[in-house]
Amino acid sequence: MAQNKADWVAPTAPFRISGNLYYVGSRDLAAYLITTPKGNILINANLVTSPPQIRASVEKLGFKWSDTKILLSSQSHYDHAAGSAEVMKETGAKLMVMDGDVKVMEDGGASDYDHTLDHFPPVHVDRVLHDMDKVQLGGTTIVARKTAGHTQGCTTWTMETQEKGRTLHVVIVGGMSWNPAVRLVSSPGKPASYPGIEQDFQKTFATLNALPVDIFLGAHGVYFDLLGKMARWPQQGDAVWIDPAGYHQAVNEKKAAFEAEVAKEKSEK
Repeated sequence: MAQNKADWVAPTAPFRISGNLYYVGSRDLAAYLITTPKGNILINANLVTSPPQIRASVEKLGFKWSDTKILLSSQSHYDHAAGSAEVMKETGAKLMVMDGDVKVMEDGGASDYDHTLDHFPPVHVDRVLHDMDKVQLGGTTIVARKTAGHTQGCTTWTMETQEKGRTLHVVIVGGMSWNPAVRLVSSPGKPASYPGIEQDFQKTFATLNALPVDIFLGAHGVYFDLLGKMARWPQQGDAVWIDPAGYHQAVNEKKAAFEAEVAKEKSEK
């Protein structure tokens, strides 16, 4: 069993980010609640131990856990998906997953291209998503963008919120990096972790850089400086979440690191 980082399990008070979008995760493993008149959407069930924390956050905000109608996932790794079976059991939510991650979700991580990662309780996927598919409920639309590489179906979720008469573009990044055991380039005796992983990452960075963004969020709090922004929130107010500059800086830093790693692997003899 992998050692969980302290911030993965440390709770934090839930809060509204913008419009009908709320944060219900821990200090680093992000989970988001989108509320609608027809029920609610949850993005990420996180660790196998996370559902009680997420449920407590949802209920502290005044919403019913049983109103969770749709469950989405940023990626099919155990730290974002292992709690899915329990959430579905408790709420009856339908699970919708990007193609590329479906098999991994349904076999609990056994078929993940990174064989060093923990497995988790398998789940049935109710709807297979493809790039640009829309998830709609109660007047809210969330768009699934396939940003593969970190997992083969890694998903960045986009939506719009309304705040004081202004439409805000929300981007919830699924993942932009690779784990230590992953190889991006094939060379003699050293195959890439899966065919096309380098091209997937290239497409992912192009997709992310082209998205309209006001509010920058992600599957981990560290992606978008959650704790730093929470610390500045009392002084800056809700505007602290509006961070297009931070978004593009984060994407371009990861893109540069990716390009450096590809160059390094290609130079190896």
